[in-house]
Amino acid sequence: MKKSHATLLALAIAASLTLAGCNRSESPDAGTTAAAPAGETADQFIARVNEEVRALMPELTASQWLSATYINDDSQLLAAKYNERYLAQLNSWIEQARKFEGQQMSLETARAINLLKLGAAMPPPRNPEHLAELTRIASKMEGTYGAGQYCTGEGEARSCRQLGQLEDVLRSSRDYDAQLDAWQGWHTIAQPMRADYMRFVELVNEGARDLGFADAGEAWRSGYDMPPAELAAETDRLWNQVKPLYEQLHCYTRTRLEARYPGRGTVEGGLLPAHLMGNMWQQDWGNLWDVLQPYPNAGDLDITGALEKTYQAQLNERMVKENALIDSDRRADIAHAAQLDNAKQMNERAQDFYTSLGMPALPESFWTKTQFIKPRDRDVVCHASAWDMNMAGDVRTKMCTKPNEEDFTTIYHELGHVYYYLAYNGRPPLFQSGAHDGFHEAIGDTIVLSMTPQYLQSIGLVGEQQQTQESLVNSQMRMALAKVSFLPFGLMIDRWRWGVFDGSITPETYNSAWWSLKAQYQGVAPATTRGEEFFDAGAKYHVPGNTPYTRYFLSHVLQFQFYKALCDASGHTGPLNECSFYGNKAAGEKFWAMLEKGNSQPWQQTLRELTGGEQMDAAPVLEYFAPLQTWLTQQNEGKTCGWTAPATAQSPAPAPAAPAPTQG
Repeated sequence: MKKSHATLLALAIAASLTLAGCNRSESPDAGTTAAAPAGETADQFIARVNEEVRALMPELTASQWLSATYINDDSQLLAAKYNERYLAQLNSWIEQARKFEGQQMSLETARAINLLKLGAAMPPPRNPEHLAELTRIASKMEGTYGAGQYCTGEGEARSCRQLGQLEDVLRSSRDYDAQLDAWQGWHTIAQPMRADYMRFVELVNEGARDLGFADAGEAWRSGYDMPPAELAAETDRLWNQVKPLYEQLHCYTRTRLEARYPGRGTVEGGLLPAHLMGNMWQQDWGNLWDVLQPYPNAGDLDITGALEKTYQAQLNERMVKENALIDSDRRADIAHAAQLDNAKQMNERAQDFYTSLGMPALPESFWTKTQFIKPRDRDVVCHASAWDMNMAGDVRTKMCTKPNEEDFTTIYHELGHVYYYLAYNGRPPLFQSGAHDGFHEAIGDTIVLSMTPQYLQSIGLVGEQQQTQESLVNSQMRMALAKVSFLPFGLMIDRWRWGVFDGSITPETYNSAWWSLKAQYQGVAPATTRGEEFFDAGAKYHVPGNTPYTRYFLSHVLQFQFYKALCDASGHTGPLNECSFYGNKAAGEKFWAMLEKGNSQPWQQTLRELTGGEQMDAAPVLEYFAPLQTWLTQQNEGKTCGWTAPATAQSPAPAPAAPAPTQG
């Protein structure tokens, strides 16, 4: 997901320890830490583990940073080895913790021991050979994804494009065939991963069983302070709250696409063609603004145009200062420098929102160590992510930023992770993560909701905003194309993986099950046949990167709850969608108080302290989009809405929950 842009590191280490990276052994050649001292109490054990985690963190994250920003065999080897040794150490800690089962201990220690067991999205097998194989495969898949490119032609006519260039086609071109070629081209990069992924599933399931879970999916579902069997039902409940709104947006979009591409704007059954959605994975429809904008002359919301204009002005200024006869290499250098300056300015603008709430400025190291744009000299993983390098303030982001609205809002999102890191860095390492993983993803997007047209006007990105019904619908549509369009996508990825992990989706049906779920939840389909020779799930970063995805669905519910609570704290009155708490210190103080808690208490308590309630609830989503839902219903009147998914489109149910592991 674009904001999704997974902030777990590529190897998906320690979701309960840190979002962007974890801890590792002292060096690639170091052994595991010493055995537990005799007579150590549970409280002493956790205190020791916290110190060991803090000591191991910097070298592990450094190896992963190198693997993601300097993709080659050497960096992948180092990342795999550090990862292998960390997971071996995690196994050691978990084994040591068993002796405390049934003993008296503080509630804080009991929580920490439980989090330790849930500390890796990639459950480590006890078998050392299998553990080594698992980390090699994980590193290889990430490298394959990061270096992926679509090449055509032979010899001197050979031309290759990476993900960013292919995304540009989907973003800007409205040529049906060019979009189809770009979409199909990117999906070829995943085909070599299929066999590796099959073995990967076997190994993480082995690790999950070694920890007492039925499979890796159940291990993932156990990290929410509720019985794992309840999570699927909880997400279904939330989805059913917002599904009618999504269906109205889908119906409106289909009508517009049919008008734009007569005879080719839909796939049989009323499904939306995957390659026409402006996004490689159909998770964000914001790039279709030129097709879907309700009222072209009501309010200027062309953020991409404004950002591109700023960049071009800066580039032209630099070029004017140079000799008109400079060679192409120098021109490329100048363009690269202008891109870097522009990306830093976009980050400075996002930082300004957070500091306006009373939060601290980002450390100087952020500005010197962050990867703001794609380097010219090497392959990198361009998927946006936020990194906590040492649990002590070395925070960074990694992006290949371009001057467009999608990347602009992604920066606000990623800085949400960064500010969460800074807020909870004072906690013991085992509590340095979000209240649950959906919280982490919701922080920056809560800020994005506050980027109202009036806020965008105040920072010079859009023109003067007319307060009319048409401009309101436009602003609501702009936000819905990012937020509402994402909701079913946020569900289906883990529905697919839960089925893969529990065996209800077999390797022989990987691709058909993927598209069945996309049809069922999103109402989208490929325009051409996608057989089992393809592995289209692997074309989405979070699958080869093994990042759990339910967090993103939950975040799209939570962010509206957070937003409503902060709007109330700021004293806002009036429609929810008009609220911007930019510059409001009262809202900022309440937000920061939540961030500081990290994962030190059940998320229900943290949610209550901010919002007053302990249940995730999509009602604020519907409140926010009420004007748009009314308008969409009117626009769709008389039309046949909904879609017919293929008969095989059935959501795999998670396996029955195993008895909960005994907790100390």
